[in-house]
Amino acid sequence: MAEIVLGMWTSHGPTLSTTPQQWLMRVKADQNRPSHPFRLGNYSFDELCELRKSENLGDQASFDERTIRHARCQEAITKMADIWDEVKPDVAVIMGNDQKEAFTDQMIPAFTVFSGDTLFNEPASPEQIPLMAPGIHEAEDGHNPPEYTEYPGQVELSRLIIEQATLDGFDVAQMTKIPRHENHWSAGVGHAFGYIYRQVMRDNVVPNVPIIANTFFPPNQPTAKRCYDFGKMVGRAIRAWDSELKVAVIGSGGMSHFVIDEDLDQIFIKALAARDADTLTSLEEGHFQTGTSELKNWISAAGVLFDTDLKGEVIDYVPCYRSEAGTGTANGFVYWR
Repeated sequence: MAEIVLGMWTSHGPTLSTTPQQWLMRVKADQNRPSHPFRLGNYSFDELCELRKSENLGDQASFDERTIRHARCQEAITKMADIWDEVKPDVAVIMGNDQKEAFTDQMIPAFTVFSGDTLFNEPASPEQIPLMAPGIHEAEDGHNPPEYTEYPGQVELSRLIIEQATLDGFDVAQMTKIPRHENHWSAGVGHAFGYIYRQVMRDNVVPNVPIIANTFFPPNQPTAKRCYDFGKMVGRAIRAWDSELKVAVIGSGGMSHFVIDEDLDQIFIKALAARDADTLTSLEEGHFQTGTSELKNWISAAGVLFDTDLKGEVIDYVPCYRSEAGTGTANGFVYWR
């Protein structure tokens, strides 16, 4: 039977693939956004500045501090990739989400399992670049290859997961090809997966099963409990696979953003260490909005990995602030082996 030999939880956002100077390209969008979800409330940029003024977040967003935290993130990424190289998994199951890259408003499934032989990614075209939000093109090298590239899927395992999902009452979408959309800002597999290919696997991509959850877009976002149960189902499918291959399971995304909540992130870090599913699945859904919703990918991966004997540690937790309002991305890097 297949053996799960590695678990990873990692952030994947633009902060990790841009310079400290470029982090500020997103501040204008922060200021213009009418409402920011934060600790079960909704606030304007100015309201966040007032609410959080005692935290001295302007100092934490200074250029010197951004430079220090950027370096810590790069060290953590290198460590994650080194661990990947040491363990040498044969197959990866990657829990990620889509931000209207593969899917558009026309169709957004709650859960999708990719089950094709190959999937592709490529750099943005000159026509796509102006369609991107500020700071997104600058981060492209972190998740898009320099030229059109195809990657191997793992059809046998993906179909087993779909079959197990059906038996266990999960109605999942099956995707066999990454779609292309006209006049669209993105092409190829989403950044939640492209980041893993480039930064963790260092472009030596093993056959993999991308699993896409709709964490971002109401009204069909799976709950935290549903994501955890989905992960447990995926774990059952992997362990039942009649194969001698070594499998890695990765939760891609998070931590809190676009407004950083260090308290919430620490709840996650402690719950992972304690294998505390009750805490992860009992958090109110209001916490899981905008970028912070990607923590549900961590919960799905936990559903798989809590049932293993793997152990590990937090390589680093780095809250990367870009404004006095607390906007930015908190980056976490955890492995079990």
